Amino acid sequence: MFQTDALTSVCESTARPPAASIYQLFSEQVRSTPAAIALISGQQQLSYLALEQKATQLAVHLVRWGVAPENLVGVLLNRKPEMLIAVLAILKAGAAYVPLDPNYPAERLNLLAEDAQMSTVLTSRNFQSVFTGITGPTQCICMEEIEPTDLPQFDCPARPENLAYAIYTSGSTGKPKGVMVEQRNVLSFFRAMDVLLGSDSGVWLAVTSLSFDISVLELLWTLTRGYTVVLHGDEGTHTIAEEIRRFAVTHLQSTPSLVRLLTLEPRSLSALGSLKTLLLGGEALPSSLVHTVRSVFQGELFNMYGPTETTIWSTAHTIRDIPSSIPIGRPLSNTSVHILDDVFQPVPVGEVGELFIGGEGVARGYWRRPALTAERFLDNRLSNCARLYKTGDLVRLNPQGQLEFLGRADFQVKISGFRIELGEIETLLETLPAIHQAVVVAREDRPGDQRLVAYLTTKPGLETSAATLRKALADKLPPYMVPAHFVLLAQLPLTSNGKIDRKALPPLPSENGGAPPNPEPRSDLEETLSSIWCDALGSARIGTDQNFFDLGASSLMVAEVHARLQQHLQREISLVDLFQFPTVRLLAAHLSGSTSTPTLSDRAKRRLAARRDKEAS
Repeated sequence: MFQTDALTSVCESTARPPAASIYQLFSEQVRSTPAAIALISGQQQLSYLALEQKATQLAVHLVRWGVAPENLVGVLLNRKPEMLIAVLAILKAGAAYVPLDPNYPAERLNLLAEDAQMSTVLTSRNFQSVFTGITGPTQCICMEEIEPTDLPQFDCPARPENLAYAIYTSGSTGKPKGVMVEQRNVLSFFRAMDVLLGSDSGVWLAVTSLSFDISVLELLWTLTRGYTVVLHGDEGTHTIAEEIRRFAVTHLQSTPSLVRLLTLEPRSLSALGSLKTLLLGGEALPSSLVHTVRSVFQGELFNMYGPTETTIWSTAHTIRDIPSSIPIGRPLSNTSVHILDDVFQPVPVGEVGELFIGGEGVARGYWRRPALTAERFLDNRLSNCARLYKTGDLVRLNPQGQLEFLGRADFQVKISGFRIELGEIETLLETLPAIHQAVVVAREDRPGDQRLVAYLTTKPGLETSAATLRKALADKLPPYMVPAHFVLLAQLPLTSNGKIDRKALPPLPSENGGAPPNPEPRSDLEETLSSIWCDALGSARIGTDQNFFDLGASSLMVAEVHARLQQHLQREISLVDLFQFPTVRLLAAHLSGSTSTPTLSDRAKRRLAARRDKEAS
């Protein structure tokens, strides 16, 4: 099936002795530095010994409740110390954790819990009702209600071939798929990061959602290597800069989208300059962003690439100069890459082919999806790699021996680092009563501003609206998968052979730049929300009843507004709220818990008058 020679192969080893499990490595680090600070979260600090004791105490309960290797245990918790304690306890019990993002709608969480056949979910009182009345886990356990217990010594029963975690990604058939990653995959990745980043520890600011597999590097590799992990909550991007300064952070890993937000605020941009190491990945890295970052940051800068199916990162490029296109580099240790054509033959240097990845990072496959596993995880009979993962990514090898990412061979996209199968959104749209056909594309009509757009036709005699469609999707999908725009067409354009012609889909209608309808802001909160949204949209003023998304709000704008809201209000706000309450009036009423009509305060009146004076001048 494949030629015998891999196009590129790196198989380096490190000096560390082999370990049986992730938790074994963490335990070894605890014995080495018991008093060192392992975790900082808000005002809380935990030493390595204290963190290990809390994880062991919870692991004892898990074992008593029957949790064992190969069991999947859900984690539905906010970004607090309890989240990391839960992950470590599950790993010590020998089981595998499944992240359940609190920002996901309840229907989505139940779908994941049912598909994973979880016997247990660790959660808090805030989320205990999520699974009520719907088939889900047999045990939904509140962390606050777990009684203290003794700490008997027991060894983690996990072996290298056991599962470490299962992370769900978007599925092209309309159903999310769980990627099964084994302990051995993660242990190999840890050795590869030792080679890439070296043995010196530091302070790592962990900003990534647990549902995004690169969090494994931030939360687990770090704790097996002696780092202090600063767990960033959901207080907003400006707090990231404050945490970098306050805790003398040395390492940060981020998507380009988040770093782009940081560069918009001078103090946040300057904070990046104090870092020692910055890893960027999860989506394409524009050279313009690298120029901006390099204006303040002189440390080690990496462009990272890797699918969830090959365990976090698979290639890396150390950025020294800034070409027009930033390569994704060369394979990490114990990883091989192949660029193949349609008949699985290697292509010459400079020619485009599909990227296949082999080596110790290739995951077990998809949970309860044998046909899909066989389709994407291929036996490689003619090389040293037991299996290859078919990425669906188009790449080429440049003359310098670096891989260049060119796009997708299918309808998968990445927005703000999240992998999205457009087919999943299309399938869900076509289940709605009024929809006949649906096509979803990612448009980038303005550089760096990528948006999901749904083009739709309706069934005869039936009507719908963007608000209705957005609400229906927000009840079932994560916020990042809800299209920013819905365009109704009489019919979808077709190619000569009768297939939908995605390239012929019309551009978006012009955004409404006219005067906003009344009413205007009537309270301090409404005035604040209006100001934040105006800044994001680049608009002089918006009406309190205008829908943000109808005005052109993109996923990047939503993330920026979400961050600024939390920073301004000094409280956690669910990202879902911005989709469910998409006007100033509705969002203000929800955030204030009020259904009455607010009156405009003197302070809001003065701010509104000042804004009008500025516009008039």
